[in-house]
Amino acid sequence: MARPILKYILVSPLALFFLYPVFSSSEIFPKENAVPARLATDFIHSVIEANRTFYSQQIVERLENSISLKATENWEKENALPLPTQFLTLSSQISNSRGIGMKYRLISLSPINPINSPSSDLERLGMREIMESPKEPFTWTLQKGASRIFQAIYPDLAVTQSCVSCHNSHPQSSKRDFKVGDVMGGIVIDIPLKNYGNLSKEGDPLIPSEIVADYIHSVIESDRTVYSKHIVNRLQNKNIVHATENWLEENSLPLPIQFLSNAGFLIKKNKLGLDCRLISLWPINLHNEPANEFERIGLKSVAIQPFHPYIGKTHLGETQFFQAIFPDLAVTPACVDCHNAHPKSPKRDFKLNDIMGGIIISFPIP
Repeated sequence: MARPILKYILVSPLALFFLYPVFSSSEIFPKENAVPARLATDFIHSVIEANRTFYSQQIVERLENSISLKATENWEKENALPLPTQFLTLSSQISNSRGIGMKYRLISLSPINPINSPSSDLERLGMREIMESPKEPFTWTLQKGASRIFQAIYPDLAVTQSCVSCHNSHPQSSKRDFKVGDVMGGIVIDIPLKNYGNLSKEGDPLIPSEIVADYIHSVIESDRTVYSKHIVNRLQNKNIVHATENWLEENSLPLPIQFLSNAGFLIKKNKLGLDCRLISLWPINLHNEPANEFERIGLKSVAIQPFHPYIGKTHLGETQFFQAIFPDLAVTPACVDCHNAHPKSPKRDFKLNDIMGGIIISFPIP
């Protein structure tokens, strides 16, 4: 049985009751609740790239320059930061293990680690194409037995000098003349098409909006988990560097919420209409308060039913937007300690794995 597709929400402010009509994956779902596969991978890639860019520029390069904290291959043993490639790999391993169908990974025609080599002739062709024309992803539909998969390769750019220096100086690198802005590899995104029967007017396969939101949230949550556990919590416990609100002035790590917020600004710059942000019923920063009744009820709902996102639709002018609120969990002691000790916190009894707020994801439905 396919995962249920949420079509309608019946909201009662008291009961917070949900109505879940169920469609099997072979049935035709309403087009107004769907996103073309290419746009879905654009959304997913924008989140991957925003987090990767912020990590590379504002964590790795900034802290190496300011406090000589390096990123190394043996980061766990050397009390260092993971390399940007390792950050993405750790995140993709978490996301890919969730069994939601969508998967992503790094590949390169000149990989340092052979595991990042293209896995097929099509991936090699795609890598050559995006190196020639990096403004457009290389996409195709692949048949694997009875399953169809939409695949897209996006360029992985050298966004900092530290990326370039690492690859150019590595003893196992087969290419040593990278420059900032070069295409160093590709990010492959796979989306299962199952038996979805609808197509867009351009002929693209359509993906249910709730499932697209799940994919986006999986990337956000995986990156947030890697950052909170493997960077903030680990380095604070070793007293190497701490996460603080005034991270730029204090040459420290951004708080996990600041990591997500700053990556969210980069996502908006892509002008895809995708918005990802944190909200809470107990915000330290008033900017993170729920902005309307939908968000307030949604936060209460995911606190009661954390295994289901709270979804709905809204309009901005003539554009319809799909919205989903997912629970935001306290994944490390650092998250709990920060909120419980902060002088502006309205709630000071959080425990590990408590729901601290929500992640709201909004995107246009063509």
